[in-house]
Amino acid sequence: MSEPARMVEVGGKEVTAREAVAECTIHMSPKACAALMAGTPKGDPLEAAKVAGLMAAKRTSELLPFCHPIAITGASVTLDPDPDTGRIRVEATIKANDRTGVEMEALTAAAVAALSLYDTAKPFDRAAEITSLRLVSKSGGKSGSYRRAG
Repeated sequence: MSEPARMVEVGGKEVTAREAVAECTIHMSPKACAALMAGTPKGDPLEAAKVAGLMAAKRTSELLPFCHPIAITGASVTLDPDPDTGRIRVEATIKANDRTGVEMEALTAAAVAALSLYDTAKPFDRAAEITSLRLVSKSGGKSGSYRRAG
């Protein structure tokens, strides 16, 4: 039988500078990607996606039951659209000085930014899909640094 659900005690851990980078990709038709890049009557979908990702990073502990609230010191969401292929790469970078890592905040930011893009792309391409959500790198903390190969 497994242990009851609980948050891990981090009070005794050292506060260190931490950073995590996560990415994912949203694939859609080139026509849909061009439409997003051109903007819609609702505004600029690319800027809205960045804001959505930043908002999600700040609320990660409200969404995931084992995540501690973290005092984020810096966050960015960047988008790399390729209208020829209909691909938009989403990258989120989160920084904090805390007792626990920011990997989940970076992953959540990237995922929600991509979901925001999907929400805007669906009138143009219902077959759009989000793929390859993953941690690219992290630094700080007891476990040290990690960088995805390739």
